[in-house]
Amino acid sequence: MATDASSTGFAGPDTPPSWRITRVLGVQVAVSPNVFAAALDLKQRGGGQIVTLNAEMTMAARANPELGSAIAAADLVIPDGAGVVWALGRQGFRVRRSPGIELARQLLEYGARHHWRVALVGASPEVMALLRERLTAEIPSLDLAFTIHGFQEPQLWPGIEAELQAAQPDLVLVALGVPRQETWVQRLHDGQPGLWMGVGGSFDVWSGTKERAPAWMGRLHIEWLYRLIQEPSRWRRMLALPAFAIAVLRGG
Repeated sequence: MATDASSTGFAGPDTPPSWRITRVLGVQVAVSPNVFAAALDLKQRGGGQIVTLNAEMTMAARANPELGSAIAAADLVIPDGAGVVWALGRQGFRVRRSPGIELARQLLEYGARHHWRVALVGASPEVMALLRERLTAEIPSLDLAFTIHGFQEPQLWPGIEAELQAAQPDLVLVALGVPRQETWVQRLHDGQPGLWMGVGGSFDVWSGTKERAPAWMGRLHIEWLYRLIQEPSRWRRMLALPAFAIAVLRGG
């Protein structure tokens, strides 16, 4: 259920945030009963970077200093994957898995109701065109103030980034893939008033070019298997899952 800002308990920028920070394998993650309320809290505090953490990204952060630094500097890191939720449970934290695609959609719908200016960055030209069409049909009051696909020539990015920062949107959703989207957001969001969030393959799903795993697979925490069936080339990346579990069990 959507939560209005008035119900988040936000009292001011000098008050403690509505979530607490712990670590899974040395990577920070927030413990919150409601990540949507936490995101609204962050927005009222002046905005910042939201990262969606799963087991694969946790292992990548340990191996990639640039990604690790981006996650360490992020303002709100939510437990996106079942593996992270399991690891938090071993620490005594009872939290629900919070898929980034669901949080991002909630923020889009809330933003439409509250006149937020929204930016979408990433995916292919075809996906971005379909995405704009479908989102404006599904959320008619959505203000898409800035949209651009991710297949740009390198020399064009500085100008695109400057234009995006000048627009100062309330919500920026970025689909450039891990780790690029996290490091890109870390570099650009400083001093900006909005929420900036990497959303991975969400644009593909929202545009209709790919399907999300069925709800029953999500309940069984095997969405990773559905993605692997859709994209067999991901098999090497999936090796991070048993490595993550072993590291957690060893207390690494």
